[in-house]
Amino acid sequence: MFNRRRNERRNECHETSLIARGTLICGDLRFSGALHLDGCIEGTVQAEGEDAMFTLSEHGQVHGEIHVPHAVINGHVTGNVYISARLELAAQARIDGDLHYHTLEMAAGAQVNGRISRQAGEAQRELPAPEVLDEPVPA
Repeated sequence: MFNRRRNERRNECHETSLIARGTLICGDLRFSGALHLDGCIEGTVQAEGEDAMFTLSEHGQVHGEIHVPHAVINGHVTGNVYISARLELAAQARIDGDLHYHTLEMAAGAQVNGRISRQAGEAQRELPAPEVLDEPVPA
């Protein structure tokens, strides 16, 4: 009941593509929507769209760069990672390369062997101050 709106938003998202365990892709991969990787990619992983989501399972591997807005990583990445919105590093995550992120959540046990830098995003939007009236307002 209370989470109805949240569930509706999740259903609006594109369907998830799955790359199964035991699958090897040699070359760059572009995707939109959501991608769940249990296999291995040797090349760049790049998302199209601001709502794209990349999930790397504990069995998954990427040998190349990752450029996505949202990601959950629990596998092994050899290469630089660029996250423009939110990154969650789970307990078995291992990144051998530089990490550039906007928002980061990192579980105990996750490893980053490289530089970690926060990308400055847009400034927080502020509402304009209310206008002050010289006349008293009736209550």
